[in-house]
Amino acid sequence: MEKLASAFQKFDEYNKTDKHVFEWEGKNYPQEYFLAIQLYNWVLKLEPEASQALLLASRCQHIGRWEIARESYPDGRVGYLTWRKELGLFHALKAKEILLDVGFDLEEIAKVERIVLKQKIKTDPEVQTMENALCLVFLQFQYEEFHTKHDAEKVINILKKSLLKMDTHGHQFALSLPYSEKGLSYIQEALKLLA
Repeated sequence: MEKLASAFQKFDEYNKTDKHVFEWEGKNYPQEYFLAIQLYNWVLKLEPEASQALLLASRCQHIGRWEIARESYPDGRVGYLTWRKELGLFHALKAKEILLDVGFDLEEIAKVERIVLKQKIKTDPEVQTMENALCLVFLQFQYEEFHTKHDAEKVINILKKSLLKMDTHGHQFALSLPYSEKGLSYIQEALKLLA
């Protein structure tokens, strides 16, 4: 437990250096710090008996995300996917450095890396829990602002992709969140496309 707490502290300290601000309920937070805490909270809601590796991964899933800007890659899907892949490798490397420093062994670190890199999604329950939690963080904290900035077709398409990554357990939580009337209508449209 001492190593776990120490790792959390180091992950949080790193993410608190994010200059991007996330405003929630009238308060400002370093963006990746705030989102990491919410991801951790969602993992615990989805899986109260979460393993140590899953808890660690939840707190470092996007560690230092601001250090590799989307703008440094070409526009379009190929550029986006390349950015996402390299971000994942960067997060896994940063997590490994911190976990080694704290004193975790390579076997436990490999488990964390597997989750951070989202390997074997749909077949690994821990990776699936992480994917559910990531989608739920987006839906709870970012979706309402996001859908007002984009056309309906783009929003519904992104929701469809997000909902496809989730399982029925994740969908139950997604449908329990409060949404605006328009926000809910987009989600319902996306769900129809999955049927």
